[in-house]
Amino acid sequence: MSASITYPKALVKGDLIAITAPSSGVSEHLHDLLKQAKCAVEEFGYSVVEGNTIWTQYKCVSASKELRALELQNFLLNKHVSAVIPPWGGEFLMEILPLMDWELLKATPPKWILGYSDISTFLFAYTLLTGCATAHGTNYIDLRSAGPGVISSRWVEVLGTGPNETVEQLSSDLYQSSWDFPKAGFKLDTPTAWKILGNEDDPAYEQLMAGRLIGGCLDTISILIGTPYAPLQAFSEQYCHETGMVWYLESCEMKAADLYRHLWQMKQCGWFENTNGVLIGRPAGYSPTQNFGLQDALHQVFDDRHIPVIYEVDIGHVPPQLTLVNGAFANVSSIAGRGSITMSYI
Repeated sequence: MSASITYPKALVKGDLIAITAPSSGVSEHLHDLLKQAKCAVEEFGYSVVEGNTIWTQYKCVSASKELRALELQNFLLNKHVSAVIPPWGGEFLMEILPLMDWELLKATPPKWILGYSDISTFLFAYTLLTGCATAHGTNYIDLRSAGPGVISSRWVEVLGTGPNETVEQLSSDLYQSSWDFPKAGFKLDTPTAWKILGNEDDPAYEQLMAGRLIGGCLDTISILIGTPYAPLQAFSEQYCHETGMVWYLESCEMKAADLYRHLWQMKQCGWFENTNGVLIGRPAGYSPTQNFGLQDALHQVFDDRHIPVIYEVDIGHVPPQLTLVNGAFANVSSIAGRGSITMSYI
């Protein structure tokens, strides 16, 4: 019988949210973005405590790996903190993983950790190593843009869902085709259409999949292959033996050939065993490699395993994005370009 995922307590208005930068911090000329984000979180009804790391940035990181690890761990162990949200991602979060006290974290009641991009490196490792749920979704800086009606703002409901409860999210109507970063607010200008691999031309075809969610940013979680921080097979056997897994993956700065190489490596290492389906987010910074495209990469990796794939999903670097919980049991549906994901915290 599969073991149970441990979920943090539901986030409620008035709870304290800690802001720390375990990867990149924020350069001085962008500090106003932190102030805007703090106002946005307080308008949602939460209190905010800011760490020292968020205010500095040098050589791609906010501070030394020792300081980044210490501040994050202290917030995760602080009984007054209910959630941790980094300002954004970065490049080198993997440096802090060997410095965390994983046994202590596993023995400590979990709190929500929310983020994406390089933050998913920590989310992925934390869930695999501890069996505790984490949330892949909007970051702190983007909270200033996640107004009412934008699916990115559903983080409040997702983190406000407790053990044995269920939350549903629907695909967006529009997504943002390009960034005007300093300005708050997403510019949603392009119709969203989830696509079913191999059935793109059949609007009546419905794709269903179910299993425990696991995944993150392909650029960063794939570097954990072969390290002690990605015991995927052990996690699958312990927590997903009866349910199977649904992977979600998004990318930044990867061409079609890069995507194929990373997915191929994951497949060769057995990461797609016990997989019931795969969700692929809208890729950022993407281009085909000669005449080899995203669909080619997905067919090459998943066709022979008969694993269904839905792509162009609201996940990752092209906003808005869903908030997906690592470890939650998900029922996914897509038809005629529209999609829904229902997550049960069981």
